[in-house]
Formats: sequence, C-alpha cells, structure tokens
Amino acid sequence: MWIEEAAQLFGVVITPEHEALFDLYISELAVWNTHTNLTAIVAPDDVRVRHFLDSFSVTKAVAMRPALRVIDVGTGAGFPGLPLKIVYPHIHMTLVDSTGKKVMFLAHMAEMLKITSRIEAVHARAEEIGHAPGHRATYDVVVARAVARLPSLLEYLLPLAKVGGICIAMKGKTAHEEAADSKKALSMLGGKLREIIEVTLPGVEEPHHLVVVEKVKHTSNDYPRKPGTPTSKPLI
Repeated sequence: MWIEEAAQLFGVVITPEHEALFDLYISELAVWNTHTNLTAIVAPDDVRVRHFLDSFSVTKAVAMRPALRVIDVGTGAGFPGLPLKIVYPHIHMTLVDSTGKKVMFLAHMAEMLKITSRIEAVHARAEEIGHAPGHRATYDVVVARAVARLPSLLEYLLPLAKVGGICIAMKGKTAHEEAADSKKALSMLGGKLREIIEVTLPGVEEPHHLVVVEKVKHTSNDYPRKPGTPTSKPLI
C-alpha cells in the first residue's frame, strides 16, 4: 500500500530493489534503537508512513535532479535525507547530526544499503558546519525536520544554501505562525519565503507542511552565531 501512496502522493517510484532496501532500513533501525535513541517510531507500518513517506514529501518542493547537492541538518536516524538518497542515488547527500552515535548509524546504513557514492555523514553542530569551507553557501537544497522553531532554524539553514538555492523546513501545525515570526530572520539572513506547502500523509491526522525559503542574497559571516545562541536568542 505505501508503495502506491508514494507514487500517488509524491510521484516517487519504489522498485522491488528499493523496497528491499527500505525493509533492511526498518530492520536495522529496530536493532540499533535497542541501544541508541534514534526514534520513537519503530513499528514497520508507522516507519513507512511517518518516516519514509514524510521524507518523500520534500519532492513537492524541489525536483531531485541529477547532481543536486542536498544537506539534511539534524538528520537523526536519516530522515528525510537517507530515504531520498535511496530512491534518487544520483543526488549528492550530506547528513549532519550533533550526536556521534547517530552519525555512526548513518555511516553503517550507507554501507548496508550500498549507497556509499555521493553521500557523507558528518558529526557536527549546525552552527559549526555553517561556517565550514566546502559546506557554507554550497548547497542547492538545505532541509531539516523538527530541529527548532523557524526563526532559529533559518540561522542554521540559510548559511549553508547557495544564492538561488532553497531551504525546506518540515513543520507541523505551527508552520504559518512560525513563518510569520521569521520576517526579521529572513531579512537578516538573506532569505525570502517562497511558499508553504501542505502535506497529507495517509492515516495521519496532524497537519504537515513544508516551509520553503529561497536564498536571495549572501548571508553575513556573522551567522550562524556561536553554538546555542540561535535558539536562546532567535532573530525575532
């Protein structure tokens, strides 16, 4: 059923080979979750909807064209970056998380899934990688799911996007409210709100949204500020 829903909702084609990889992902996630806090969602059907289908929703905001450079900030157990990489192996995917054990899981999964080309798992805080050569202002797409409220999150994301690139914040029912609170942050960081896309997931009542922000000008080298500051002192 979820394979048909992936096609109907997001135009994502899941081949039998992909399905086998996703089944492996589910089994490894359950094993690792017994000793590493990766996710509260482990039931296979729930993982397929709330993690895999939710990850595919990013395609409503951007086409996964060849050589697209994508970075997933605060990826946790790999969502949305790893499912996107499975079905679009031609994209360049960087997965970033501040927890070392989660990064170990991501590297393990890349090996298990045999998708080691054009993928990188980085152990770093968003405030650090936002200043790192080779990462700052180099990505076509910067995506994050449930990392922080939007005014703070934009300070993590926009420095990583190149001018003309986009940032996608995966949000719930507060998406419009958070976007309204982000006018100052957008102005200071070089972003412009493009659209807010509503996402429907089968059997999931709570609303999901993609807040899509375009990088329209260079972000000052003052941002992101030192670790902890974007959340403790958001640009509002």
